[in-house]
Amino acid sequence: MDHNSNLGHGNVTRRTCLKAFAGAFAVPLAAGLAGCGSTSGSSSAGSDTGSSASGASYKIGALQLTEHQALDDANQGFVDALDDSGISYTIDQQNAQNDQTACQTIASKLVNDGNDLILAIATPAAQAVAGATSDIPIVATAITDFQESGLVQDNDKPGTNVTGTSDLTPVKEQMELLQQLFPDAKTVGILYCSAESNSDIQASMAEDAAKDLSLSTERYTVSSSNEIQQVVESMVGKVDVCYAPTDNTIAAGMSTVTMVANDNGLPVIAGEENMVANGALASYSINYHDLGYKAGQMAVRILQDGDDPADMAIEYLDADECTLVVNSDTASALGVDISGLEDATDLAGTAE
Repeated sequence: MDHNSNLGHGNVTRRTCLKAFAGAFAVPLAAGLAGCGSTSGSSSAGSDTGSSASGASYKIGALQLTEHQALDDANQGFVDALDDSGISYTIDQQNAQNDQTACQTIASKLVNDGNDLILAIATPAAQAVAGATSDIPIVATAITDFQESGLVQDNDKPGTNVTGTSDLTPVKEQMELLQQLFPDAKTVGILYCSAESNSDIQASMAEDAAKDLSLSTERYTVSSSNEIQQVVESMVGKVDVCYAPTDNTIAAGMSTVTMVANDNGLPVIAGEENMVANGALASYSINYHDLGYKAGQMAVRILQDGDDPADMAIEYLDADECTLVVNSDTASALGVDISGLEDATDLAGTAE
């Protein structure tokens, strides 16, 4: 059954990232698919599916921070895992449209509705739900560091009612890709939303990686999507390349980012593949559908097998796998030679 037909899963091929990326997963890092904004509203969709051996039917609430392809993919992956498990369930899909107040209101509703489990997609959504209940199991996804976000006591042993899957992003490899494509670049502009702490931490990771590559950096922040165009315009002529990490406000407004940047000859290296599909030049990216699917498998263990989130370590995608993606249309418009990226997946023309 199609629980939410607007949720897609891009078909991309995988490649092995640099070995250094594998090591990064062994160390708790704080970054994340972060978000901010002020657009209010929510949507819901309920569905029944499957049958469980025990005859039980589970009631699940889902709070997604905002609409953009990476979070949509994680949502769809979660639902696909539930379907593949064969359990019987209903799911109430809610979207906060990038509004912090809406997150809190929806979180309270999902708790009051007596759900057996709540899915939270992105850090502010998870923080809102965790603030509304310490009893209902919460499985979160699209969060890079649960401990740093205050959701768990320890990523290896959460000690709370929250667990889930991390979208630790290969910032170091992304910066190395930037330098590979632009060996003469000297200054990198880091673009993100200032209202989300995880984006600030992700920017710090980018600064550390850039320093190791003898690149200077400059932060450019927005407080809402309304500021994106003006801030990107302010970067033109001041930086050689823009780096946009996996920030929800920037990801949702990527068409605006790339419209300004590409028109002014400013390349954008992005945090994940859907941002590339929307006009950024290139990225090393994890697969958000796979990330959500893993979270769905954790939810099944909680609902069907009685596993306790407090004892369920935060899970990650395989450390030695990520996707190298490029947008050949953007490369052509910018006059950038991407022939050296022979095994990259071309996402030109795939934006939805």
